[in-house]
Amino acid sequence: MDNLIQYAYVVAAALFIFGLKQLGSAATARRGNMISSSGMLLAIVAALLDQGILDYQMIVIGMVVGGAIGAYVARTVEMTAMPEMVAMFNGFGGMASLLVGMAAIAPGADAFTLTTIVLSILIGGMTFTGSLVAYGKLSERISSAAVMFAKQQMVNGLIVAGIVLSGVMFVNNPDATFWLFLVVVLSLAFGIMAVIPIGGADMPVVISLLNSYSGLAACAAGFAVDNNILIVAGSLVGASGIILTQIMCKAMNRSLSNVLFSGFGSGVQDTTEVEGEIKPISVEDAYYVLEAASSVAIVPGYGMAVAQAQHVVKELTELMEQNGAEVNFGIHPVAGRMPGHMNVLLAEADVPYDQLLEMDDINPRMETVDVAIVIGANDVVNPAARENEGSPIYGMPVINVDTARTVFVLKRSMASGFAGIENPLFYKENTRMLFGDAKESIGGLIREFS
Repeated sequence: MDNLIQYAYVVAAALFIFGLKQLGSAATARRGNMISSSGMLLAIVAALLDQGILDYQMIVIGMVVGGAIGAYVARTVEMTAMPEMVAMFNGFGGMASLLVGMAAIAPGADAFTLTTIVLSILIGGMTFTGSLVAYGKLSERISSAAVMFAKQQMVNGLIVAGIVLSGVMFVNNPDATFWLFLVVVLSLAFGIMAVIPIGGADMPVVISLLNSYSGLAACAAGFAVDNNILIVAGSLVGASGIILTQIMCKAMNRSLSNVLFSGFGSGVQDTTEVEGEIKPISVEDAYYVLEAASSVAIVPGYGMAVAQAQHVVKELTELMEQNGAEVNFGIHPVAGRMPGHMNVLLAEADVPYDQLLEMDDINPRMETVDVAIVIGANDVVNPAARENEGSPIYGMPVINVDTARTVFVLKRSMASGFAGIENPLFYKENTRMLFGDAKESIGGLIREFS
């Protein structure tokens, strides 16, 4: 039985790695998810058997109940709530590692094991509460603005010092459980303090970072319970999360430390007045422009998710292609409120993968585009990032839709984006504002084409 369990661990690890590789491409992501999930199922069953839990009835009941909950959540979650769900998944992973760490305490444990227990509790606790705060900001149950107060860094420093001191005291005297519970409380507090000063515009970075934290917590828990497959799985999640975090930071032209400690936009006030006037356009007039266009670039943002417009966007795309236009999508790495948010929405509508162009691929083409359609995106198309040194997003790479011949911006109102920054794109000579619900506006265009 022991050899069989070890073989199962090796197979599960291979499935994790192969599935992760498949997740690197939109075309194979669904298959990669199934492969990785199968590996996790195998790993859980093998781990339960490895721990001497031979009650197969309980294993089956756990699989059925957990699978039912997962299937229900996956089927019922709104696409607009996907970022919040990812944040909660990260939080649950952190809490699981915290509980595993606490359960791993045993008499006679050596210093290394006790240290890994402290680390799993520390990282897991801060991941849990940090993810709860991220969930609150993403769902707008709490303010998405950066929350800053006097001597905030000093308070954070005292919390970190308390965690280190408590951890050292516990490792030196594991019978004094007071120090362990103090680590738990301070870790939970530190998770809140670490995320509240980060503004809503940085939430894609925060989500990927918390994902990495949940993996590191699982890795530490794996050392605490001496389980190799948990170490492997946690390492893969932690490493991939860090890589994704770096990609997100690069897309925003900011360092990770700047994201974590700057409080996005809190210390920079843009007093530049935007010149120009808003030029609304009707659905009928927009149709005549699109009907004559030979190249169209669609840039989606969170507004497309709110309007649930991805399916009508796909339908409009097909109609424009039948009319002889070349249609592509410009996908900014931090569009929406989680990494890959727009890719998920468009994949749900079966938009061909080869039409989804990254920012670096779409920008060189933008000057030759007849019409650029911006659907609910604000900050990722804001030309102030190039033109206004006083803007909080100055230096952030954006999709240069303002260089297209004509720009249609689909918005409900003139409200600023999630970052709360004015967008001069709306006032440019080649921009026309198509106000209203994006799904209804695009539906009107479809009727005109039909």
